[in-house]
Amino acid sequence: MKFIDEIKLQLQSGKGGPGCVSFRKEAHIPRGGPDGGDGGRGGHIIFKASDRLNSLVHFQGRRKFSAPNGLPGMGSKMTGKDGEDVVLEVPVGTVIKSDQGEILLDLSAPDSEVTFLKGGIGGKGNCFYKTSVNQAPGVAQKGMPGELKNVTVELKSIADVGIIGFPSVGKSTIISVISAARPKVAEYHFTTLSPNLGVVKVSDEQSFVVADIPGLIKGAHQGTGLGIQFLRHIERTKMFLHVLDVSGMSGREPLEDFADINEELRAYDQLDHSDGRIGSPLTERKQLVALNKVDAAPLEVLNGVKHQLQQKNIEFIEISAATGQNIDQLKFKLNEVLKDLSSEDSE
Repeated sequence: MKFIDEIKLQLQSGKGGPGCVSFRKEAHIPRGGPDGGDGGRGGHIIFKASDRLNSLVHFQGRRKFSAPNGLPGMGSKMTGKDGEDVVLEVPVGTVIKSDQGEILLDLSAPDSEVTFLKGGIGGKGNCFYKTSVNQAPGVAQKGMPGELKNVTVELKSIADVGIIGFPSVGKSTIISVISAARPKVAEYHFTTLSPNLGVVKVSDEQSFVVADIPGLIKGAHQGTGLGIQFLRHIERTKMFLHVLDVSGMSGREPLEDFADINEELRAYDQLDHSDGRIGSPLTERKQLVALNKVDAAPLEVLNGVKHQLQQKNIEFIEISAATGQNIDQLKFKLNEVLKDLSSEDSE
């Protein structure tokens, strides 16, 4: 499934129905008086957070939503039917922003439902205008207009774990072996052009979501490669699994890759985020390093990388996505870190 984490929508709530001008017309009841009913309310635009969704792809084919208008009032003091509400389901962790980037709505709780645009109030029928002076008013009120807004809908959180690393270090292979996701895998840059999401099941009661994020290259914070698109995606994850290729087959130095990516995270944190950033600065997020392809790594290279990481107190785990080495341990470790992060957030 194609992944979309930001989309622009035009939303219009319904107009209230007009009130009715009507008089009782019954035999043997002269001067029956006004009996025009009120118009119905226009339909609301409502946002609902659903934990069944993890993308905004269902909005791709339709960008404009208008709620129906309320129906006119009728005689015999009958109120017109209200316009039906339009309920727009979005993933949990969605924010609604104005054209100026102001956050108007934050949907962080599952099944939370918020009326975003109210429908116009129905107009009063002529029955409302009857007074002791004016016993037969011939006027009714028009319905009130609805509201119109252009908004940007963004995912605040797409996954618990963002898998980051240079292109071709094995991120897509990792997500394919720890979850049911089946991303495209190939040995060339930018095989992944948008995040692949996968649910990692640890037990019958415990699971978490991982996102295989598009590969990063130097200069990403300035838009090089997939650039800001990559950085915007990882901003929406709780922690990072930083994958390093220790096999030497890529022709790059793992520790240089590690330093380069962290420099891109630092540079991104220093950009102007006045339009509203998601979560804490990227450099402050928890990182677990996965030393991938250890089955093909020269022992001297592997030991050198491990020594340098230990010197810097950087937590790592040795794995081989291709052979399955330590994959279960990786899943349990990620779950453990996420539980620790949840405990910290609740304190």
